[in-house]
Amino acid sequence: MLGQYATSQASSIDSRIFVYEVTGLAQNEVTDSQQFAIRSSDRQQMQVPFHRMNEVMRRITKLGGEIVNIRPLNSPESSASAEE
Repeated sequence: MLGQYATSQASSIDSRIFVYEVTGLAQNEVTDSQQFAIRSSDRQQMQVPFHRMNEVMRRITKLGGEIVNIRPLNSPESSASAEE
């Protein structure tokens, strides 16, 4: 019984999605080896599952980007804007 509870608890945590707001992504020597081009724009938003947050942070850093905001997907965007 204890194992079942722990498994169901972990799966609900892992299903969370976060939105990263990123600036500074551009095509560079790292992205040239990829099969797709990086769209250059001032700010981009990425939806990232909880279990991939660390991996995506490292990837953004390698691409020369900077994370300016992280928020849960289900939170209202207006409250995140009010804090800035």
